Amino acid sequence: MIATLQQQVNTMLLQQQGSRVEVARPQMFNGKMKKVSAFINAAHLYIRMKMTEEAATTQVAWVLSYVQGGVAEAWKDNLLDELAKGESEVESAEQLFTKIKNDFGEMSEEERKIEQLWMCHSCAMDQ
Repeated sequence: MIATLQQQVNTMLLQQQGSRVEVARPQMFNGKMKKVSAFINAAHLYIRMKMTEEAATTQVAWVLSYVQGGVAEAWKDNLLDELAKGESEVESAEQLFTKIKNDFGEMSEEERKIEQLWMCHSCAMDQ
């Protein structure tokens, strides 16, 4: 009985400490499109290996701590304001990853064509 209780306590302590396996942290993300997938994959893996017991808000804050510089800095500041006011849809790391992917990820073929048309239209208006 005592051995079983000790084992349960040890298991709980290990869960609180997270995995003892070394896991690389993501590199800082500054909003560059070509870095989106690598950033999301690294952050997702780290959370799965080290932060599963953390609250969703802690996971979101941790991911945002790696969003620094470039256009991503202002984006993060806006999101932090929305979160503070309770106006953001982001309630989990998964939702944050989706938002990062949508806001910074590669454009679809349709979006790319619209962007090209808009640029061509703007150029024609300038002439």
